[in-house]
Amino acid sequence: MPDDLSVEITVLASLQDISAEDWDRCACPEAVEGRAIDPFTTHKFLKAFEDSGSVGRGTGWQPQHLVARLGGELIGAMPLYVKSHSQGEYIFDHNWAHAFHQAGGQYYPKLQSAVPFTPVTGRRILTAPGFEKAATSALLQSAMQLTKQNGLSSFHMTFCAKQEYVSGAQADLLQRTGQQFHWINQNYTNFDGFLDDLSSRKRKNIRKERAQAQKFGGNIHLFCGDQIEQEHWDAFWGFYQDTGARKWGTPYLTREFFHIAHERLRDDILLIMCEHDGHWVAGAMNIVGRDTLFGRYWGCQEHHPCLHFEVCYYQAIEYAIAHKMARVEAGAQGQHKLARGYLPVPTYSLHFMANESFSDAVEKYLVAERDAVDEEIEVLTSYGPFKKENVEEQE
Repeated sequence: MPDDLSVEITVLASLQDISAEDWDRCACPEAVEGRAIDPFTTHKFLKAFEDSGSVGRGTGWQPQHLVARLGGELIGAMPLYVKSHSQGEYIFDHNWAHAFHQAGGQYYPKLQSAVPFTPVTGRRILTAPGFEKAATSALLQSAMQLTKQNGLSSFHMTFCAKQEYVSGAQADLLQRTGQQFHWINQNYTNFDGFLDDLSSRKRKNIRKERAQAQKFGGNIHLFCGDQIEQEHWDAFWGFYQDTGARKWGTPYLTREFFHIAHERLRDDILLIMCEHDGHWVAGAMNIVGRDTLFGRYWGCQEHHPCLHFEVCYYQAIEYAIAHKMARVEAGAQGQHKLARGYLPVPTYSLHFMANESFSDAVEKYLVAERDAVDEEIEVLTSYGPFKKENVEEQE
């Protein structure tokens, strides 16, 4: 446990063992004045995974959340899971697992600090205001100690905030970078203002795609909060199952998760649904943060040209502009997002390997990988759709 013995660390097997008020005092103290900056680490969002059976027994995601107290006062928390596989993480370590097994080791189980099934950057070390340094140190040290004491191969903190990435390196965790595509709002007043920043060819292509999408012969509806009804979830569950079966083999979220989302989370959800001849044929689910719209899931029952681009990218941009949001995060992977105004940005993760020899080998790999990621981001940005002067401004 932490060197500073005045900080007490407790392991929680479920978020039912801590009140929403206490957890959110660290996860989103700003939410008392409005929306959470990061909806994904709130008590209600993480507990929805547990209550729906999306994580827990038999899923390979066993909650082992950490909380830190000083003099009885809660000063920090960390969403943490014991993992028996690497599915639903989006920071791929399958090669590490293979190498570890080839050397005669057991890579699983491992410890993972993450938001399950959600490749979105945010804080993983949740601290009460004024206790950032003490809580960060205590929680990181505790996670590494738990790894060693329980004979686990490793501890991973994925899609963490940049400051955590820096703090983790100071605590001797290994640093890894990746990249995603985000759309950045340059104080646009409408979609045409965004298009004006693009090169002529890219601007014409987006207008062509939007026109093509509208030819699907139906209507696109945006629903948020109380506008979302059970029939929308029934349709969306079908979309989600179709996408999950094609991408992952088995969808990560249970049907119960969407029932719970309707009851507890819909004020933070934007559904963009496509209706054709009285039937819902496609849709996308987004999570609404204070200044960011997070694109999460897309699915369809019918294929229509360019409808995916319209619903997931262009409608999201229009919503962000209308609500004066700073950015749209469109999820993992997808270089096709570049042509639609989403530029590459770095993502960060931290890793601790209990075996020193294996840690040394992984560290050498990560140094080379970071250089490659930096170069890829630079190259991709140069091929982006923006006029050169606008790219320089966004950088």
